[in-house]
Amino acid sequence: MRKVALITGSAKRIGRAVALHLAQSGWDLALHFHHSETEAAELKRELKHINSHGTYRLFQADLNHVPDAENLISNVISAFARLDLLVNNASVFQPGTIKETSTMMLQRNLQVNFVAPFILTREFANHADNGVIINLVDTRIKKNNSSHAAYSLSKKVLWELTKMSALELAPAFRVNAIAPGAVLPPEGKDDAYLNNLSERTPMKEAAGLKPVLQSLSYILENENLTGQVLFCDSGEQLL
Repeated sequence: MRKVALITGSAKRIGRAVALHLAQSGWDLALHFHHSETEAAELKRELKHINSHGTYRLFQADLNHVPDAENLISNVISAFARLDLLVNNASVFQPGTIKETSTMMLQRNLQVNFVAPFILTREFANHADNGVIINLVDTRIKKNNSSHAAYSLSKKVLWELTKMSALELAPAFRVNAIAPGAVLPPEGKDDAYLNNLSERTPMKEAAGLKPVLQSLSYILENENLTGQVLFCDSGEQLL
């Protein structure tokens, strides 16, 4: 029987790349989106061209809304009759130092970037016998720069959840994290911005999405790996 993966925030950027990668590897996919219905539908059509034998279904949910997060896993399992992989990719990325961060911004970043993955992890563990969870964190988990304070803190606590859940849920579930750096330019920026950031890293270049997808494959193939983070940041975490 084909394995099923749920990818949150699948319609754009890293989530979209993960969906394409898993479809090429023969996975059936639950494609989560919030507002990006047009992009998600376009992705579904593209996946059918890549692997016409796959099953790809769309799931709309607002991860900032607790009931939506609580129901997502059960909705996916009802549709596919199983779930083998959860990729917690969806996130909010907002600039703001501690002084500049409103309570609403803090709550939104924590809800989408940490609370929702916590809920999805809990529901996955309660509804399935075994599986794999991969959390997309950020190279910022190694730093204390406050330029994106709420975002960075939410990713730091998601990394702590990765380790805690890896310990509690073993051996039935493996839980790991991938920490990208500047693999894609942020919204509103271009490749020149990305290349400028990459020049400051030890490897002096933007590696793009390839290392993220290679890390994903490594986690899936290494059945003894749990509680680990793989950095895909051209060595930025060393600075």
